[in-house]
Amino acid sequence: MAALNSVAAVKKYFRRLKDPRVVGRSRHRLLDIVVIAICGVIGNGDDWPDIELFARKRQAWFKRFLALPEGVPSHDTLERVFARLDPHVFMQCCVAWLRAVADVLGGGQIAIDGKTLCGSASSKLGPLHLVSAWATQAKLTLGEVAVDGKSNEITAIPKLLELLDLKGALVTIDALGCQKGIAEKILAGGGDYLLAVKGNQGRLLEDIQTTMNQALDGELRPQQVATVTLPSQGHGRQEARTCTVVTNLDSLRDQAAWPGLKAVIMCCRERTANGETTLEAHYFISSRRMAARKFAEALRGPWGIENGLHWQLDVSFDEDASRIQQRHAAENFAFMRKLALCLLKQHPAKTSIARKRKAAALDPDFLAATLMGAAKAEEV
Repeated sequence: MAALNSVAAVKKYFRRLKDPRVVGRSRHRLLDIVVIAICGVIGNGDDWPDIELFARKRQAWFKRFLALPEGVPSHDTLERVFARLDPHVFMQCCVAWLRAVADVLGGGQIAIDGKTLCGSASSKLGPLHLVSAWATQAKLTLGEVAVDGKSNEITAIPKLLELLDLKGALVTIDALGCQKGIAEKILAGGGDYLLAVKGNQGRLLEDIQTTMNQALDGELRPQQVATVTLPSQGHGRQEARTCTVVTNLDSLRDQAAWPGLKAVIMCCRERTANGETTLEAHYFISSRRMAARKFAEALRGPWGIENGLHWQLDVSFDEDASRIQQRHAAENFAFMRKLALCLLKQHPAKTSIARKRKAAALDPDFLAATLMGAAKAEEV
């Protein structure tokens, strides 16, 4: 019964998908193909032949709730269908499902970053580059936009922001996204920005550094400066992060050009490992006023998309080794990986994502519980 309920729930989120094939000439139902593909990726499938093999080994299980009028589709059929599916619509269906499973509400922090799928390059095209939005508290992918390369992230970020519910959210982006138009778009969507500042905004960076020197030298009023230090240790290293927040923006020559700007932030990280100590400083601007500790915690959020999403995709899903080159197929498969990762993270089993994938391949009940985002699933 759990399997029947879980697959029925999956199917309802994908009913809006338009079948890209010629009417009357299709041997396999579109929803059957989509359900098989998603289950296959969760169940340790990293390419189309893997998914076909998984489905054939689980054909009796699938036939309990899928029509499968012509049996299991071949890997060539799977690839052809996903190469024709609109990635934008497919992504929207996946996100609607994830939001329901994770019960995601508005607000929170959204980290935006890009990742290149190294193995997707072909003789005609370079590797596919995807810019993703990640809900750091819910550990949930909220959307993605494909671009030709990292240099085009600036044009992709506004498109990605249009797909998101930004009301009440704090949006963090690295220095490439530190653009006035992007800041304005975040504010227009009802969110706030926290943007890294580097050399691409040289004048702004110089002015922030001047402001921080004034704060450290005691030249600003105490109520305009807040500082917190958060120590941590582990894996043979000691680390201390000192976050300084200044709300006096008088030294910023372009202050008026940055919409809603309320604070500048410096985060210094002192790290000691193997008897060697390093110190590095990073600078940020934000449209939100909040305590230094809150900023320090928020600035750790972007690491979530690197460690919780991109690293997991490479290590647990072997994404960089994927040789899917057709653009729509590669983009759709990439979002199925993100979907599978988010669903597996919801499963309470205290084991790695890689082991959860193996468990889903071996145990249909585990797979069914993963599809439902079951909060009371049995541990592996």
